[in-house]
Amino acid sequence: MPKPRTASGEKNLVGSRLIELRKRDGLSQRALAYRLQLAGYDIDKNVITRIETNKRYVTDLELKAFSELFHVSYDYLIDGKND
Repeated sequence: MPKPRTASGEKNLVGSRLIELRKRDGLSQRALAYRLQLAGYDIDKNVITRIETNKRYVTDLELKAFSELFHVSYDYLIDGKND
């Protein structure tokens, strides 16, 4: 069974917003991974790279981690909509 993708063939909806949020906070991929690991999430730089380049699906735990770290809603991560 094929795995779902966006209409344009991407594997996730949050990659572009993750880049935007990371740059907004002046973080490199490595620095973001470090902060996530300090917060107790097992997410390394390679995971972030693959999410940002749409080569990897995003888990619910990763959505939670990004939401908490950047203080944004799930809706923002997925649809770009603010509360």
